[in-house]
Amino acid sequence: MAARYLRFQLRGSPEPDSAEPGGADSAEPHRAEQDSAEPRAVLLERLLARADFMAEVHDWREEAFNVIAPKVPIPAVAAVAHRSAAGPRRDGWVFLATPVHYLAELSNVRLAGEGILSLDAAEAAALALDFNRVWNDAGVDLWAGSNRLFCGFDAPLEVTTQDPELARGRHLESFLPTGPDAPRLRRLMSEVEMWLFDHPVNRGRRQQAQLPISGLWLWGGGAPLASLPQVQGGAAGEDVLFDAFPPHGGRGADVMVVDAMPGTAAWVVMEAGWLAAALADLARGRLERLNLSAGERRFAISARWRRRFWRRAKPWWEYFE
Repeated sequence: MAARYLRFQLRGSPEPDSAEPGGADSAEPHRAEQDSAEPRAVLLERLLARADFMAEVHDWREEAFNVIAPKVPIPAVAAVAHRSAAGPRRDGWVFLATPVHYLAELSNVRLAGEGILSLDAAEAAALALDFNRVWNDAGVDLWAGSNRLFCGFDAPLEVTTQDPELARGRHLESFLPTGPDAPRLRRLMSEVEMWLFDHPVNRGRRQQAQLPISGLWLWGGGAPLASLPQVQGGAAGEDVLFDAFPPHGGRGADVMVVDAMPGTAAWVVMEAGWLAAALADLARGRLERLNLSAGERRFAISARWRRRFWRRAKPWWEYFE
């Protein structure tokens, strides 16, 4: 029988403009702890308490993609997004170039909790135009499409990269590119930071009281695709990978990505629609499993969750610490 997959965000309070050097948090990874004023999500907490099991998640997109395309290897995230955005045909390798904002500490650099930035079309186009002027004939280029930036290389790269979502609020060192070709990628990312420091786009963002762009996070790389893989199910919500596939009408989507924390207005809407429908299908035997995923954990829910009424729930964020 079928399964469905819900992915949602874990985000703490926005971080200040600078971190306290040497403080307790400066040496610890960002955790899913929330202030006591954060909204609760009673139904979610009940489901998490009564789950069949919890598993560590290495790549949530791979798990979710397997729901809509069983036994099909997941393609590179950047390659799917590039194809979906009608990117220019090219050989070599393509990465997502996500604009980010860093916080400098005494001995470390941290990706701010709210440091994954959005660009408007004019900003993205201006950065791509100037990048290609500066790095002309360097075997690398920047392309803007669908309000996203893509960085192309003239040859395949043997490198492992991380989704910047995993690095929110954390020190960067553990999330930087690794592998034989990582030095080339790291070197470019460092050069881009210097290029962006006083860039006209950043001057404009500061004038509008927006966070400046500290760097471009290169990730999700792969060979450009001639076509997208065929999928058997539908997705809803917002995600750079799943946005590329035919959308589903919402309540019956096999994969739902909520770019919000539990208890928020967006969560309440999703809970009343998609989650309520999924639980109803679970009770009727139309679903075998409902997967609830956030951070680096996934909880598996079966129809037996209603029988485990004796399990006491706790605040939802404590399940992800």
